[in-house]
Formats: sequence, structure tokens, C-alpha cells
Amino acid sequence: MAKKRRTFGRVRKLPSGRFQARYPGPDGIDRPAPETFTSRREADDWLAEKQTEVRRGEWQDPEAGAVNFEKYAVQWVGERALSPTTEELYRRLLRLHVLPTFGGLDLDEITSPRVRTWRTELLKSTGATTVAKAYRLLKTIMGTAADDELIRRNPCRIRGAGKESAGERPVATVDQVDALADAIGPRWRLMVYIAAYGPARPEEQAEMRRSEVDLDAVGIWVRRAAPELTTGRRAVGDTKSEAGKRFIVLPGFLRKELTRHLDWYAEKDPNGLLFVGEKGAPFRRSSFGRKWRKAREKVGMPEGFRFYDLRHTGHTLSTQSGATLKDTMVRAGQSSEKAALIYQHSTLERQREVAAGIEARVLADRQAAEQRRKAENDDGTGTQWARDR
Repeated sequence: MAKKRRTFGRVRKLPSGRFQARYPGPDGIDRPAPETFTSRREADDWLAEKQTEVRRGEWQDPEAGAVNFEKYAVQWVGERALSPTTEELYRRLLRLHVLPTFGGLDLDEITSPRVRTWRTELLKSTGATTVAKAYRLLKTIMGTAADDELIRRNPCRIRGAGKESAGERPVATVDQVDALADAIGPRWRLMVYIAAYGPARPEEQAEMRRSEVDLDAVGIWVRRAAPELTTGRRAVGDTKSEAGKRFIVLPGFLRKELTRHLDWYAEKDPNGLLFVGEKGAPFRRSSFGRKWRKAREKVGMPEGFRFYDLRHTGHTLSTQSGATLKDTMVRAGQSSEKAALIYQHSTLERQREVAAGIEARVLADRQAAEQRRKAENDDGTGTQWARDR
């Protein structure tokens, strides 16, 4: 039987007795196998795999993935139009959690087993939420590398690893909101009320201006935001999304609070900041945080109750007052229903109200049905029903 002629690549026997395989890539470059083989059959099988990859369009330059991950990741962050806070978060996640393991590797050296081991070890020393964020960032970067055809496929393939499972945030009562506003002091009490009854984000309040307050309509325009970076610098810019640019209608009882704050604490310039510290400078997260913790302790709130949780409180009150999902989205400045649903809290008290409503409806229907049966019995039409029952 004649020996079948090879149509793809070639195999030669080396002086060592092992076999070397070579093949022409789609780019026209002659490429050797990364290792030699103990038999001609093994070399033939390897060439057959390469030929199949070429035919299916799955072939990839074996040298493409020889790109340092750290260099690629840093460039990836720099090429994206990220908000200052997002860029700061990504660089911190890379520096603290990703680069220590993968920084010295090439892209094609980051495998699924290595990713699984990294995540397992990271969970032992870091909170689950931070691990989920770091994993999502790594997965996104490696996804871009796959799109750039530097690697064949994304090695981040752990189902659900990028999902954050944050616990239910606490909600304050109206009495607790009032107590917090009193405890934090007159200069900052309006911030508490706007956070709870706006509800506005802290970075939105940081950039609120005197000119954006409407005393007649009892509300405030939100047009920009000024999140604070870890350096202490305020990054003034756009709101979190276009939906964040909105007019927040506040409860009417806050007109007095707004008027007093404008007279006593806001910058006097027509376009001055609404909230400034005792020395006239924009408030800092660190100094405000100390005041918040003291107020929280004085009121007896749980240690984990954050200033941001007042936003959850506001949404809960909105939904209990009959606000629709769209109403909630507008007030919160959110562009997606998924984000708004985070705040659709249902307290035990509210569940009791819902159960009471169901009870009232059921009892009313039962009473109406009983009255119909009595009426039918009175005129004789209900005799058969009574016998059947």
C-alpha cells in the first residue's frame, strides 16, 4: 500500500531520534511546533490539529499572546474614557489585587486554572465584593485581548464570579432621619434631608449651587457631580448618567430648611456652592465622615449605617407613598430599571400593610358573596344551592 502523501506541513527526524514538525501559517511564515515529538505519528497528529485550526479560521499567531499583561492592562485603562472615580478604582484593583499575580505574565500565560487559583486565594484575604470587582476587571481586559486576537479565548470562565451579592441595606425611620439631622448640626442638617427625601447622591450634593435652588417649587436642580478621589481632590464633571441631570422636587416642609441654609451657610456668590465647611471650603469626605459617625452614634443607629443609606430610605418612602418604578428612577437619577429595583425595599411594616390590604379585599368579597347568597335564599332561588352545599 502506497504511503499517503503529506499535504500540510512536514516532519523530519532529528539526530536525537525525536521528530520535529513545521507548517506554513496563514501569514506565510513557516512555524515549528513548540516542542519535539517521540514519534512521527505524534508529529502528524499535531500537524492535523493545526490544519483544522487554519481551515476553521481558528488559527492564532502563537507569538501574539507574548504581550506582558501589566503593560497591556495599564494601556487598556488609559485608552478608555473613564470617569475619574472609575479610573481610580480600576487602577487600585490592578495594583492591589490583579498585578501581584498576573503582572509578570504574558497574556497567553494566563490560563483558566491560574485564574481559578488566584480567585480562591484572594477570597481568603479580601472581601467577596472586592474580589468580584477585581474578577470583572480581569475578565473585561482579557475579553479585549481576545477581541484583539492576542489570545484564543478569555480564560475567565468562572460562572457567577463577577456577581456581587450585597446584603440588604438598612432603612431609617422618619424619626431617625430627624434625629440624625439634629445630631449632625445646623450646617449639615439639610444634607441629611436631601439625601433622605431627594434622594441625592453625596457627589451630587457636593456640586449643588445656590443658583440651582428653587424655593417656590421647593426643589434643586442637579446638573453636575463632584465625587471625591482618594487624594482628596474633587473631580467635578457630569453626573453618573444623563438621567442624573434632573430637578429634585423636595417635600414642602423643607422650604424653611432651604431658606435658612441659604441665609446662613451657603456661599454668598450667586452661583456659590450650597454646602461648604466652617472655613468656607468645599466639604471633605473625611471631615464630614467624622461628623456623620458622631451623629450616628448619638442617635443609636447601627455602626454599618452609611450616609449613602439615607438614599435607600428615601426610595423606600417613595414606593410606600405610591411612587411607580419610573417615578423612582426619575427621582434617583437612574437610567436603568435594574439599578432602581435595588431600592425597592419592603419593610416588615409595609408587608403588614400589604397583608392587611389583602385581608380587607378578601373579607369584602366574602361579605358580598354572602349577601348575594342570602338574597337568593330570600327569593327562593337559593334553595337548590343550599341543598347542594
